[in-house]
Amino acid sequence: MRTVDRIDAVSRRGFLGTVFSAGALVLASPLQRAFGAEVSPRKGDWYPTVYLGVQPNGTVIILAHRSEMGTGIRTALPMVAADELDVEWSKVRVEQALGDKKYGSQDTDGSNSIRSFYDPLRIAGATARAMLIGAAAAKWGVSASECKAVNGLVTHGSSKAGYGELASLAAQQPVPKPETLKFKSPAEYRYVGKGVPSVDLDDLISGHGVFGMDAKMPGMVYASIEHPPVIGGQLKSVEDGEALKVRGVKQTVQMERYQGATYGFQPLGGVAVIADNTWAAMQGRKKLRIDWDLGANANYDSDSFKAQLIETARKPCKVVRNIGDVDKAFAAAANTHEAEYYCPMLAHASMEPPAAVAEFKDGKVEIWTATQNPQAVQDTVGQVLGIKPEDVACHVTLLGGAFGRKSKPDYAAEAAVLSKKLGKPVKVVWSREDDVKFDYYHSVAAMYLKAAADANGKPTAWLQRSVFPPIFSTFDSKTVYGDLEMGLGWNDVPFDIPNHRAENGPATAHVRIGWMRSVANVYHAFAVQSFLDELAAAANRDRVEYFLEVLGPARTVDLGPGAADTAAKYPLDTSRVRRVLETVADKSGWAAKKSSPGHGYGIAVHRSFLTYVAAVVEVKVDAQGKVTIPRVDIALDTGQVIHPDRVRAQFEGAAVFGTSIAMMGEITAKDGRIQQSNFNNYLVARMPEAPFETHVHIVNSDAPPAGVGEPGVPVMAPAICNAIFAATGKRIRELPIRKQKLV
Repeated sequence: MRTVDRIDAVSRRGFLGTVFSAGALVLASPLQRAFGAEVSPRKGDWYPTVYLGVQPNGTVIILAHRSEMGTGIRTALPMVAADELDVEWSKVRVEQALGDKKYGSQDTDGSNSIRSFYDPLRIAGATARAMLIGAAAAKWGVSASECKAVNGLVTHGSSKAGYGELASLAAQQPVPKPETLKFKSPAEYRYVGKGVPSVDLDDLISGHGVFGMDAKMPGMVYASIEHPPVIGGQLKSVEDGEALKVRGVKQTVQMERYQGATYGFQPLGGVAVIADNTWAAMQGRKKLRIDWDLGANANYDSDSFKAQLIETARKPCKVVRNIGDVDKAFAAAANTHEAEYYCPMLAHASMEPPAAVAEFKDGKVEIWTATQNPQAVQDTVGQVLGIKPEDVACHVTLLGGAFGRKSKPDYAAEAAVLSKKLGKPVKVVWSREDDVKFDYYHSVAAMYLKAAADANGKPTAWLQRSVFPPIFSTFDSKTVYGDLEMGLGWNDVPFDIPNHRAENGPATAHVRIGWMRSVANVYHAFAVQSFLDELAAAANRDRVEYFLEVLGPARTVDLGPGAADTAAKYPLDTSRVRRVLETVADKSGWAAKKSSPGHGYGIAVHRSFLTYVAAVVEVKVDAQGKVTIPRVDIALDTGQVIHPDRVRAQFEGAAVFGTSIAMMGEITAKDGRIQQSNFNNYLVARMPEAPFETHVHIVNSDAPPAGVGEPGVPVMAPAICNAIFAATGKRIRELPIRKQKLV
């Protein structure tokens, strides 16, 4: 019998690193080399733009200025620059940029990375290519028009020179104006529209990927913070004697709550337990005895708030879009239909909870964190510490999921505040319970819809009201109307209805409200697409045929002056709505689908983040009311596609995310306290609940590239609910589905 002399504690990531290192694939390196540290240009390096540089050995450095959280953006944007530069992908090295306004927006939110930076990265690549060609032409004494750049070389007849050897000469060339650049045609693309493996793939599969939870600084201590249990509360007194007895605990620190009447991204306050490791800090927290002033939100109850929102939606509200005369049309109508819909609050619940490590020294701060917005980190830390944002260096790690939560850097500010108080680096780690209980929640919403229909069931008048605490209440406590959210699936309904009015009711927030994947499109698409299905059912019409009739002829929908900024480049084109609907109907075999008791098919169509999406969902409902989803078909038109595999992956993920929201997602509150805490009571779809098959159908399009990360989510809830109606005859107007009786 063997005995074990020593047991070493090895993490799963550490085990993978050991295994792969033993196989001679040694990728381990210091944190600043591994990820997140922008390398300063070395002697001989040439940077014609902020996004791209060429080294003397021919290596092309491309700065990834957006955050990688599984979307593949650290690969997709560099692909664009590399394609225009015409360099072998093996010669490209992607480096993560620090937070810096010189890159433009770094807020990796709103499915905006490709849409906003496709052109700048094309310009960066084409600029470098033009200057390298100019350098070679000057060197050889020939015309630049006679030279050609291919695969990292500039050629002219039998003469050729590599990009590296031309870099110093290219630096002397004038920088061409963007309008003078010659861009590749789609037929010349090597990477765009085809894709390459993720630049992070090797690190991820070998356990060497550096996430926010992995970040360390020499001499750092760990902190776990007990926040006020009710948002807006503050500390009255604390007894920490028992906490200080926990092995590894060093001290406790009182944290000031946010300043002013609104939360913004400021710390919530509370008591931080400082320890040698996260486990000790969290165990010490359990021993604290705290007396809280719970504040004005202590009476917040989600059930009574739900009733209040529904009651508000039943009455006239602020008009935000008006076509024709809805009241007159209703008065003359012989046939009307109305319905109320409700969606609960939701949490982001990304797999990696918030974490950050910060060091305050000599009036400046250095931070390593998983953030979607390093510039917001700079601004927030600067605000709470009273220093300039440019004195905050924010290094961006990989993100283990985010969905919008990690663009809100309160946890990074906590680390910076504690570092200043303690005079040493501090790592703040939120537990899963912290993350669920103190999130910037996706808002609860109540909606009321009413329609009048002609003899064929087509709407002649349509009224819709939406009531929810708005996102901007987090930044201005007096905000009760959701002006931002009106353009997210509410004012942009594309139907050909002569009398149409949209309204928005007031609601006061009692928690921090934030943007989550797809934002208000989640509840707006649920209501609009479910209601349309109800009208089709009342008229006994085929859903695809009915939708196309209500959609009307091909046209551009006028969304008013508020949409003028995007309308010129991204008009709401109903022919593209029709195209995705017809595509998904064809690919799913809709015409041959026949629903039967316990087995149904549902359809939904929605445009969000300038991308058109249609979904057909198949469901089965057993005798106990359990729902399974054998198949999902999704068709999308997102304009020009940069990386098809990543697009498919995003929509496959959106199908699971949307299923979680529809089937089980719900955050509730009692006496101001959030009642959910972890995945045991904030449920997400596991393998048995997730769609068994998801088929993604990309519609070819020469339109400008649009959003990808979020548009697949909104169609899922209505399509699932419409399928359940087809299978059971039970109409679901309130989420989550798991709370509804289906048999």
